[in-house]
Parts: sequence; C-alpha cells; structure tokens
Amino acid sequence: MNKNQEETLSLISELKKGSIPSSVEVIIAPSFVVLSTAVSQVANSGIVVAAQNVNAAKSGAFTGETSLDMLTSVGVNTVILGHSERRDLYGESNQIINDKVIQAVAAGFKVIFCFGEQLAERKSNTHFDVVSAQLAEGLKGLSEADFAQIILAYEPVWAIGTGETASGEQAQEMHAHIRQFLSDEVSETVAKNTRILYGGSVKPSNAAELFDKPDIDGGLIGGASLVAADFLAIVAAAV
Repeated sequence: MNKNQEETLSLISELKKGSIPSSVEVIIAPSFVVLSTAVSQVANSGIVVAAQNVNAAKSGAFTGETSLDMLTSVGVNTVILGHSERRDLYGESNQIINDKVIQAVAAGFKVIFCFGEQLAERKSNTHFDVVSAQLAEGLKGLSEADFAQIILAYEPVWAIGTGETASGEQAQEMHAHIRQFLSDEVSETVAKNTRILYGGSVKPSNAAELFDKPDIDGGLIGGASLVAADFLAIVAAAV
C-alpha cells in the first residue's frame, strides 16, 4: 500500500527512462486504484503490470474485493497470490490461496505464487517441511502444462521488512529444495523451466550475489522497488 496515482506515474516514468535489459522481465504491481492508468503508461515499454491480489469468485456480495474479470477488463493478466502479508495479516490459508490459483490459471493469468517460512519455523528446523506443504497445498490441482503460467516466489518471512536477508547460501539451499520438490512432485521438465524468485530484503548491495546462485532466477522486490534508481540497479544485477 504505497504511492498514490501521481507518485506511481512518476515512478513508472523514471523506470521507463532507465535501461532495462531485454533478457530481464520487469513486472510492477501498483495499487488497485491505479492499475488501469499504469497499464496505459507502460504500453510498448516491455514492463508488465500485475495485481497484488484477487478474489477467486467471479462476482457477488464480496464488498471491497476484485475479480479476475475486472482485472482483465483493465488489461491486467498477471497476479501475485499468497504474499506473506496476505497470509499473515488477512488470514489467507493454503486452501484460500489454492482456490485463487486455480481460478487465475483457468482464466489465463500468469501467477506469481508466494510462500515461505516464519522465523520460528526456521529456528525449529521445519522450514523445508513448511515450504513443501505450502507448495503442495497451494498449487494442488494444477496440471504439468499449467505450470507454464506459474512463477514461484520464495519469501523467508523473517527477512521481509526487517533488514535481515537470507545469505546467498541459505537462499540457494531453499531454492534447490524447491526445484527438487517440483522434480519429485510434478516433473523434471517443470522443475527445470519454472522460474523461482527470491523475496526478502533484496537491495542493490546484495542482488548480484543472490541472482548469481544457480537456482535463483530473479527477485520479488519490496521496499527497494519504491525508488527507481534502486530498482533499476537490481534489474541490472539480474542479467
């Protein structure tokens, strides 16, 4: 919940002036109230606009919610689901998130699926089990072909907004576990082709180290994405 319309347009303008390598896909997820404007502003820039959330229902008595059809009508076909803040602050369970994933994929959306462990779970050494369960339950019902629409985003919750960051080795260890999970539970092809992003206090100073790891394919950027220069520096590190 950052940046009003004027501030969002200013940030987009700065991003468009920057150098975005053709090999890097850049996705921005502004507030719902400026999605339509953002879509028009990024036209022909190569930047993709995503929504931060969506409701699984097609329509009805869900005051304050937004449907997939509403997003489609303003030119948005990418959505972030399962973000740690949706899970923690708004009580979204794996089942709720799975319902959204199934409906979004069926509607042709690209889904950025977020998941990750809490600090207590890492300290108790259950973090691999927690992540495996979130993947198994949150992505339940998808076919192998459906995974072409899925981008995974690992968020160690203890490293979000805290200034703490998983070390490159910790992040790579979990990303390797995620890829092995995909290989075991879906297919080796899906494991090889699915992009797995790291999201946990990524900033210009650590982006290159993180993105250099073999199983880290990019980042889900939080606070650093609010400053154009910082975000563009992270984009450059993803080459």
